[in-house]
Amino acid sequence: MKSRRDYTSLMASLISIAAGLLLGLILLFVFNPSKALYGFENMLTNGIRNTDKMAKVLYTAAPLMMTGLSVGFAFKTGLFNIGATGQYTMGAFFALSAAIQFQLPWYLGLLAAMVGGAIWGAIPGLFKAHFNVNEVIAAIMFNWISLFTVNLAINNMPRMLASAWGAVNKDRTAALGAANRSAILPKLGLDELMGSNYVNIGIFIGIILAVVMWVILSKTTFGYELKACGHNRNASVYAGINAKRNIVLSMAIAGALSGLGGGIYYLSGTAQYTLVKTLLSAGFNGIPVALLASSNPLGTILSALFISYIQVGGEAMQPEFTKEIIDIIIAAIIYLSAFSLLMRELIRRALTRRHRAQAVARGEE
Repeated sequence: MKSRRDYTSLMASLISIAAGLLLGLILLFVFNPSKALYGFENMLTNGIRNTDKMAKVLYTAAPLMMTGLSVGFAFKTGLFNIGATGQYTMGAFFALSAAIQFQLPWYLGLLAAMVGGAIWGAIPGLFKAHFNVNEVIAAIMFNWISLFTVNLAINNMPRMLASAWGAVNKDRTAALGAANRSAILPKLGLDELMGSNYVNIGIFIGIILAVVMWVILSKTTFGYELKACGHNRNASVYAGINAKRNIVLSMAIAGALSGLGGGIYYLSGTAQYTLVKTLLSAGFNGIPVALLASSNPLGTILSALFISYIQVGGEAMQPEFTKEIIDIIIAAIIYLSAFSLLMRELIRRALTRRHRAQAVARGEE
């Protein structure tokens, strides 16, 4: 039964990817017929053309992996963590504050990012557990509260302002390095091996945590309790499980994962946090990453790499196609990827009908 569910999930994801890529190709023919195939080929091959592009795929995939794990973990426990972007923002703020304001090393910066994200995730969890406030509504509001709280805080922290919040200049030498070099994530020689300043240990942290989340959800009593609360809260309470505690813990863990994603991205030494009035997209991109992986932590590794690969591939389509067209195509692929749940249900029904037909045929024989 489990192998059949895994097969169904895999087929649903592959069909969603194929549909998204086909729609992307159609859009390219609409916008620029003579260059459509050229642009499509570039999109599919740019990420593996050289080690620099491959390094950028890994660099972009790491925070996506964390936000995908965050959303997927909440899904597994019956919650919809649409507040991943707020937790990601708060995690980035805690990480940069630890690195610049308090001059702490990178590992403490990442720990601070997890704490910041966990706090921001636990708040909607508390409202859900104790006041039955829908976590979607609470998390959406806290996304905006996070954004403006961080902007206000940075504006009143002179050392953060002086260090340009971990900004980079034209030669990609990080101001974060000048403020606190020990806060930059180690590269372990990967930058020299791949010839890129992008790559660091962030991708390995993401993979390790994906495995840890899989073990927690699949092999531990704690994970079983969390999933039981998600499937049927009333039955879980009847069985003696503390549902309120588990709801808060689920959202706190999901928030910690998103916060860590923000820490990984902004402590890379090649990213810049800017004071803007728009929500960061990384948290929202974690939703299709989780859906494409059917909320499986191990599947999240592959889905994050795929989304990152498409994003990096889209950069090679200029100047034949404008950046806005590339964004539309990527958005279409991501959007159709979110239909993997529908695809999975359709495939499941088709397989069920086929098995019933085979059973009937065997009975008639």
